[in-house]
Amino acid sequence: MSNNPASSHPSPGIAVIGGGAIGLSIAWRLAASGASVDVFERDEAGHGASWAAAGMLAAGVEAEPGEAALFDLNRESRRRWPDFARALEAASGIDVGYRDEGTLRIALTRDDAAKLRASYSFQRQAGVEVEWLDGPAVRRLEPHLAPGTVAGVLSRSDHQVDNRCVVMALARAARRAGARLHENAPVERIVIEGGRVAGLRIAGTRRDFDIVVLAAGAWSRDLPGLPDVAKPPVRPVKGQMLALQMDPDAPLLRHVLWAPRAYLVPRRDGRLIVGATVEERGFDASQTAGAVLALLDGAWRALPGVEELPIAAMWTGFRPGSRDDAPVLGLCGVEGLVLATGHYRNGILLTPVTADAISRLILTGEVEAAIRPFGIDRFVMPASHKETV
Repeated sequence: MSNNPASSHPSPGIAVIGGGAIGLSIAWRLAASGASVDVFERDEAGHGASWAAAGMLAAGVEAEPGEAALFDLNRESRRRWPDFARALEAASGIDVGYRDEGTLRIALTRDDAAKLRASYSFQRQAGVEVEWLDGPAVRRLEPHLAPGTVAGVLSRSDHQVDNRCVVMALARAARRAGARLHENAPVERIVIEGGRVAGLRIAGTRRDFDIVVLAAGAWSRDLPGLPDVAKPPVRPVKGQMLALQMDPDAPLLRHVLWAPRAYLVPRRDGRLIVGATVEERGFDASQTAGAVLALLDGAWRALPGVEELPIAAMWTGFRPGSRDDAPVLGLCGVEGLVLATGHYRNGILLTPVTADAISRLILTGEVEAAIRPFGIDRFVMPASHKETV
């Protein structure tokens, strides 16, 4: 594949497979730059993993050992979110619910506190701006927390957006920029000829494209026509979630809250998102009593007042998890095919940096430094190693 996917086509016809936050944001950026873009979504745009998410921009409190490159990518995308949100709101006329109160992680027992202290120490050494709070300080921030709350860590830079508003805004912004959005239009086959993308088969009809962006989330690996060299190692990781309804004028919680057994995300309209399970169950969309019980119990132990709140909704989503829980971004072994998938738990957080980097790659051939560690080649075993194992 050439260094510049668009080099031989001044105005390339680009197809984006997947109408979630990642696919729509790439389409918006490309269309706004004058490219001809078609987005193909198997269901309703934005109603997959992006709809099921919680919208947390938690680059700091989720930082873990062994994920230095992913932490850098997460932090860079978080840095871009304020400008991205303003531009998206201006382009769409939709408020995306960006909130900057910060994120609070709490300990409810001494054992929790020991684990939290170890995480806090690692994050401080990694350059994460977090603050240690004792129990009374945590309760001053959030008075409705459990009386016995032992300690907490506050990250003032980890914010949130309303992910459902984000995908609605992205769909509108992409359309206004000139992208054509095709919903309920599953891709039947990626057409590859002579080692390069030639187009897609949709509803029995071939459509020619110069470039195809694979942003189909958990469905990315199994598209017919995709050769092994270009198959991202992505699988569905099931998550069950629910929403409770608070009084928006007197909410029980204002910060995004990470408790030991659940996370809670307050919305401006009073919804309180509670999540989320992590299940290796394929595309099983069933909602289970055990999952709901575990989520409600985790929420109640941290915020006892939730027991009086009505359940507003329950749902299931499928995170696109890769082998190392990091995204698969950039070029692959098929010329004209660009990968933008495998974002796992960070799809909303990584939307700005992915949109910027992938659109820039297509339009100019430049590979942003931030995405270089996340190519599909990291999963390919060198030939020399294969001969020795």
